[in-house]
Amino acid sequence: MEIEALIRAIPDFPISGILFRDITPLLKDKQGFRQAIDLFVERFAGRSIEHVVAIEARGYILAAPIAYAIGAGFIPVRKPGKLPHDTLREEYALEYGTNTLEIHADAIGRGERVLVVDDLLATGGTAAATGRLLARLGAEVEAFAFLVELTELRGRAKLGDAEVVAFVAY
Repeated sequence: MEIEALIRAIPDFPISGILFRDITPLLKDKQGFRQAIDLFVERFAGRSIEHVVAIEARGYILAAPIAYAIGAGFIPVRKPGKLPHDTLREEYALEYGTNTLEIHADAIGRGERVLVVDDLLATGGTAAATGRLLARLGAEVEAFAFLVELTELRGRAKLGDAEVVAFVAY
């Protein structure tokens, strides 16, 4: 089964002019979901990654089983006010507004190798903000990995020198 066939396009969501790539049909398909996770695991197993950093919220769905499969810890990056301990905060621009992300201030030690996972790379603002948070903690970003990339928006250009992987491109 083609993973791309399980991703649907929703026009004008969340606002007019945005074509949203919805992965929920993929998530409900047991073979498609397994195939998607396996793509990440095959790419990143054996690379001495200590933590998989997931971006709220769909990134969690992918990153948790990836972390488990490659023997890494799981670190959530969340919207403001959702983490219960001391946090670092980073504001960023979306293709349709601004937002803020937080990570626990003690989530990652200096020099630890991390993989950043999210469902989709668009303009790169969310992933770049996550990268800045990780840099402030002293983490080494092994790669940014996405299920889907919207190539026209050139988000990977905002992610510096780290490897950028996407398995489906539009």
